[in-house]
Amino acid sequence: MSNNAAIVEISQTASQFTSSIVLQAESKYIDVKSILGLFTTLVGGHAYELHVHGPDAEEAKTAMANVFAKHNLNVNVITD
Repeated sequence: MSNNAAIVEISQTASQFTSSIVLQAESKYIDVKSILGLFTTLVGGHAYELHVHGPDAEEAKTAMANVFAKHNLNVNVITD
């Protein structure tokens, strides 16, 4: 079960940043700026790790954590 509104909002939020934002789900790594990648990966009830690297990483981590929380998706933002 995927939540279309969550997927679109996650992708749109990620696209506002120049940093690389990658979602890890088990052994898959998905660029969260890719709506198609999110549709095939993002399902309720799973725990995800979010890896953010780049010049605006701190702002991106905060924004992405807020979007995931808003849609009740369990994400652990990885800090280096």
